[in-house]
Amino acid sequence: MKIIFAGTPEFAAIALEALHNAGFSIPLVLTQPDRPAGRGMQLQASPVKQFALAHDIPVAQPQSLRLDGKYPEVAEEAHALLHATPHDVMVVAAYGLILPRSVLEIPRFGCINIHASLLPRWRGAAPIHRAIEAGDAETGVTIMQMEEGLDTGPMLLREGLPIADDETTATLHDKLATLGGKLIVDALSKVAQGALSPTPQPEQGTTYAAKIAKEEAALDLTQPAVVLHRKLRAFNPFPGAVAQLNGVPVKFWRAELAAAPAGAIPGQVLAANGHDGVLVACGEGALRILELQKPGGKRLAAAEFLKGFPLEGERFN
Repeated sequence: MKIIFAGTPEFAAIALEALHNAGFSIPLVLTQPDRPAGRGMQLQASPVKQFALAHDIPVAQPQSLRLDGKYPEVAEEAHALLHATPHDVMVVAAYGLILPRSVLEIPRFGCINIHASLLPRWRGAAPIHRAIEAGDAETGVTIMQMEEGLDTGPMLLREGLPIADDETTATLHDKLATLGGKLIVDALSKVAQGALSPTPQPEQGTTYAAKIAKEEAALDLTQPAVVLHRKLRAFNPFPGAVAQLNGVPVKFWRAELAAAPAGAIPGQVLAANGHDGVLVACGEGALRILELQKPGGKRLAAAEFLKGFPLEGERFN
């Protein structure tokens, strides 16, 4: 089976590696154009492109695939390339570009997506973040036959994964990426044998995982500690969770749930030392902050952070 692979970030690169290691023929990879990154804002290739180039797989980086979009000439060239490249299926994982019907209908077996949730829960751009933020006990990966709707296509395979109480988006991402690589290899092997039957998604239980905005990093400390703890974990590593102290944004990276005395004012620092960490009162309960970061600084354990940034008696906004 010949595969065109379309993806961009590390999540997709792990799936591409799994397909390559399983021996599938991959005559072409599609990925987003190189983007400025790092302090010098130098153009940087995506993880998918880096893997493809390292393994001598041809790469294309069209800005659009929509013939009626902003770059019709680019889309026409991309369509011509897809038609000229012999393949049976396109595998899509966090590609970042819309695939119009004209692309979905090119491969013999259509386009198959690796989605990091148990559909129909958390359709959309940020399923890993939103599952943690919502306090879900379980998530997983769904291998889905793509159609024009947003993650609405019928399911081919799905497998669940528990979300641990201390899970962050960073740790859960890696687990789901590995699971996605395993499932897409299994799915394509069965598709080639005609052993998979698409199952329509249930009509009940649909939720949407909106893209994460930087503004969401701001913590409202009048909320219950359990809600804020989920937010810290969901927004690690991006965009982080931020509380203001006298106009200075301080990022909270790691925390534990704790009790707060009756009448504690939300945002009040109840303790700040190497033994207790930074204990901050919330609307209900408290958070024991174990890792913090000030602007321009590194992420530090609470004891190290407090050596240069004392917080005893302070109150976060």
